[in-house]
Amino acid sequence: MLKFEFVKVKIMKKAFQLLVIVFFFSCNHQEKNASPNIIFILTDDQGYGDLGVYGAKDIQTPHLDQLAADGARFTSYYATQPVCSASRASILTGCYPNRIGIHNAYSPGSKLGLNPEETTLPELLKAKGYATGIFGKWHLGDAPEFQPRKHGFDEYYGILYSNDMWPQHPQQGEWFNFPDIYLYENETPLKALKDQTFLTAALTDKAIDFIRRNKENPFFVYLPHPQPHVPLFAADSLKGTQKRGLYGDVIHEIDASVGRILTTLEEEGLKENTIVVFTSDNGPWLSYGGHSGSAGIFREGKGTNWEGGHRVPSIIRYPSKISPNTLIEAPAMGIDWLPTLAGFAQADLPEKKIDGASLIPLLTGQSTNSPHENFFFYYRTNELHAVRHHDWKLYVPHTYRSLNGRSGTNDGFPVPYDMNEIESAALFNLSTDPKEETDVATQYPEMVKKITKIADSVRLVLGDQLKGIKGREVRPVGRVLN
Repeated sequence: MLKFEFVKVKIMKKAFQLLVIVFFFSCNHQEKNASPNIIFILTDDQGYGDLGVYGAKDIQTPHLDQLAADGARFTSYYATQPVCSASRASILTGCYPNRIGIHNAYSPGSKLGLNPEETTLPELLKAKGYATGIFGKWHLGDAPEFQPRKHGFDEYYGILYSNDMWPQHPQQGEWFNFPDIYLYENETPLKALKDQTFLTAALTDKAIDFIRRNKENPFFVYLPHPQPHVPLFAADSLKGTQKRGLYGDVIHEIDASVGRILTTLEEEGLKENTIVVFTSDNGPWLSYGGHSGSAGIFREGKGTNWEGGHRVPSIIRYPSKISPNTLIEAPAMGIDWLPTLAGFAQADLPEKKIDGASLIPLLTGQSTNSPHENFFFYYRTNELHAVRHHDWKLYVPHTYRSLNGRSGTNDGFPVPYDMNEIESAALFNLSTDPKEETDVATQYPEMVKKITKIADSVRLVLGDQLKGIKGREVRPVGRVLN
């Protein structure tokens, strides 16, 4: 009897030890996967009015509409600059592009790029054990020292600059001596892109493969689609499906891409612990007419600091933290993604100064106020054009491009812009006049004076080409030395 009891105790002891081991490994597995996965989807030149949930009636975007319903949608989100390279730099660094010396959009063979001394979001996440991959358009320097894997990405598949920077693009080949554009895998050029019809699907395939290969550990997927930047390309199976023509077909394919990624998260059991962000790098390139997007009710588009150039769609879903159908009317900007996503991942912020602020209080319902009192709108060789202060937006004297009511064509060729001039400060109240139709500077001289002082102060920090001020906190851009 005693022997039986002794054996029974031994069996129970071994069973308890096994349970402890299982519990230990289970806890370790949970702890290892506690950090949220992050998928950041960025489109190129997509306007505010190009999604169903943002008012589009002629483009079907069911997956993005559902993404917004399942998470949070911003109504006053700004791309940091109304141009490619600068806007993308702010997302990855949390800085105004002016702070890190990046302006405009880099052409092939540029001697400039994102300085490797700057700390990027993928570098912060890698320090927390994330796998990091980029599938799409880079556009932060095509020289070897500036390419994606020099800035924290483990894998890269895509193009190094805009999809129009090739000889086959209508008219662009007459303006610039562009080489063939190449598809890259890591640092290896695979082939010249004579036709980009396959590219949206191919980038999505690569992103899905990366997700499945890294599902046991936290991962960061950056999916910056080259579309809907001109020239437009849509899969043959989707051509002619949307009322907006080819542009609508392109957006519909991007929506389908998002749907494929969301389905993958469901299939792999990753939905609850994965952050999905969708936004655009700037507003629509209006000179391309029917081949450009819509800024909705907002004034002007890409290449200007009017609302249509900066205010773009922005959606984020994180089921375990963000309630469905969250509507955020407080303004936010591209500089805010790094501190927000680093905060969710419990990653450290860069040692060097950044300009963004965490949006977590807004996203989780702890606050309804923007973390910023002011936003600064720069463009074209570091020129300060406008300042948003709460609901007020002040435009300082400068020139800007406009079609002045003219429409572009529907053939993929651009029409020329006019150059307009703001001769004296112009003030708009965005809460009552989001279309920026009524200049109220003469009615509110004290507000003009106040925001002018704010503009003067930021010029000393970030510089202003219009005033010949370099800025005391501007850091060096990356440069090819040889």
